[in-house]
Amino acid sequence: MVQIKVYGLAQTLNPIKAELSDIIHAALVKVLQMSPEKKFHRFFPLDKTDFYYPPDRTENYLIIEIIMFEGRAVDTKKHLLQEIFKETHEQLQIAVDDIEITIFETAKHNWGIRGVPGDELNLNYKVEV
Repeated sequence: MVQIKVYGLAQTLNPIKAELSDIIHAALVKVLQMSPEKKFHRFFPLDKTDFYYPPDRTENYLIIEIIMFEGRAVDTKKHLLQEIFKETHEQLQIAVDDIEITIFETAKHNWGIRGVPGDELNLNYKVEV
């Protein structure tokens, strides 16, 4: 299971939400071997009065949070970060200095999905990649 949250200025984020969602999802499918139909993304377009960031960032600044089951190898997670940085920069021309990504890992038993704890789910993908 992987859920995505993306925060950014509304004026910047709203026009690119669909494309950014596709970029992030393609990276999840490629690197984590997620099923293509498993897309759980939420976008939080913020007003300038609700989004404070350092002066060395631009109005393109994005915060991407990836919440997922624990179990992926460190190299896999690093590859995922690199893929998202690279593709977001190449496809949307957002500088890598304006992209911050945090991965939050949670034990499967701490998730409740479709009426059962996550560790009781029959997944159609591997977590240990």
